[in-house]
This record gives sequence, structure tokens and C-alpha cells, in this order.
Amino acid sequence: MTEGTTSAAQGGDTLTRLEQEGEIAADYLEGLLDIADLDGDIDMDVEGDRAAVSIISDASGRDLQKLVGRDGEVLEALQELTRLAVHRETGDRSRLMLDIAGFRARKRAELTELGAKAADEAKNTGEPVRLKPMTPFERKVVHDAVAAAGLRSESEGEEPQRFVIVLPA
Repeated sequence: MTEGTTSAAQGGDTLTRLEQEGEIAADYLEGLLDIADLDGDIDMDVEGDRAAVSIISDASGRDLQKLVGRDGEVLEALQELTRLAVHRETGDRSRLMLDIAGFRARKRAELTELGAKAADEAKNTGEPVRLKPMTPFERKVVHDAVAAAGLRSESEGEEPQRFVIVLPA
């Protein structure tokens, strides 16, 4: 077997593993929706190196807001429980991302804009820009936006007060 074939096969194995994570997560979440008597459709995808599962609603989505909670706190907890359910089935640690009613997608867009604005400010003033404390997901999105703007950023502090500093060029 040539090297190219081996890495292609490994890539296929990873995709299959991530698809399996998505299936396990979807089954777990369907059970949760049934127990909570909530309506929602489950969409699965693979984004980069992780499974992505979304609970979407055809209606207003107001019921699903209960599963998001204040500032996504319930969503974070459900994501962790879903990762544990996947881990229980596969024995492997999961990096699965969960979105409910588009909350994380909207948050990602806001944070990307915040990161770009902070990068502009750091470029214009030549001074580091400190942002408010954020979750690991939020910091990652901001770091990516700053890198896309051509600058560097770092995280400082201890959880839950960890924050991003955007550094000038």
C-alpha cells in the first residue's frame, strides 16, 4: 500500500468515526427531546475535525430557547452531556459541537465581528486590546478572526475569567 493510500484510508476512517459520533449524538438528543416533549429536527455534519450536530425547529423555535438558556449556559451543559454519551458508546473523547436554534451560529458571527474590530483597533492604536472574559468556544472564534486579520492574540487568566488579548503587529 502506498503512503497516499494509507493517509486517504486514515482520512476515511476519521470521517466514519466523526459520522458515528454524530449518529450517537443524534440518538441521544432525540431521546432528550422526547423526554422534554420538545419539537426539533436534528441535523448532522462534519466540520473540519469534529462532528457538528444542530437541533433546529420548523416553528418559532421559542421552545428550543429553553435548551439554550441564558448566554448559552444550558447549551454548553447539553453539549458536555452529549459528548459524554458519545464517549460512553465509543470509548473515545469527543470534540463534538452542538448548536441549538442557531444560537452558536449567531454567536460565531458576532464574535468574528468583535475579533475583526479588536484587530483593527490594535492596528490603529498600536496598543494591545483586552476583551472581556469568554468561554473556550468564544475565545477560539475570536482568535481565528484576529488571525484572519493578520494579527496575533493570546488568552490570559484562569477559567471562568479567561480572556483574549489582541496584540498589535
